[in-house]
Amino acid sequence: MKVKVSILALCACTMLSSCSFLEGLFGKKAVPAPPAPTTTVVIKNHMDKVKSEALKIKNANIQQVVDENGYDAIKVIFDSGILFATAQSTLSENSQESLRDLADVLKNNSICDVAILGYTDNMPFRGLTPEQSLEKNKELSTDRASAVAAYLQSLGVSIDQIKNIQGLGAENPVASNDTEEGRRQNRRVEIFLYASQAMIDAANAGTLY
Repeated sequence: MKVKVSILALCACTMLSSCSFLEGLFGKKAVPAPPAPTTTVVIKNHMDKVKSEALKIKNANIQQVVDENGYDAIKVIFDSGILFATAQSTLSENSQESLRDLADVLKNNSICDVAILGYTDNMPFRGLTPEQSLEKNKELSTDRASAVAAYLQSLGVSIDQIKNIQGLGAENPVASNDTEEGRRQNRRVEIFLYASQAMIDAANAGTLY
């Protein structure tokens, strides 16, 4: 009789152990799904893809930056010497291939808004006062930004996509104007691709990829 009890007890323990094991496999509560990515992360992931396209633009310096709303944006920088002759605002023939590359990126990413900013160095113009030179540089940078915008539109970029065209002259230098190399860097056109309201809405809705 004692042997039978022991065997039954052993069987009971084995069954309990099996139940415990199965419960461990199948009886756990479902692991909650990870939270949905934030709008900022979704836009960053999208802009990573835009950057990979922009890196194919010839003669351009491509940077990933953060816009005033805290979202990732892409900055495309062209040395003015690539686009224009000295003190001129007419696009050179050599610039057109680079701008065609840029136009393709903009058209492929029409959900991005665009800003085009022109800059110069602070060198004075012969025969002009410092104040007149300052104004002349601002005018030149505006004309150059406008020339880039007009050419992009001629290539099929929607005028509605380009939200800002501005010349800032010698403002916001990126290098010292005391050297020729620094002045060369300061003579530039910057194009920003940043999150439009449509992109933000799509990110919030989970439809931006």
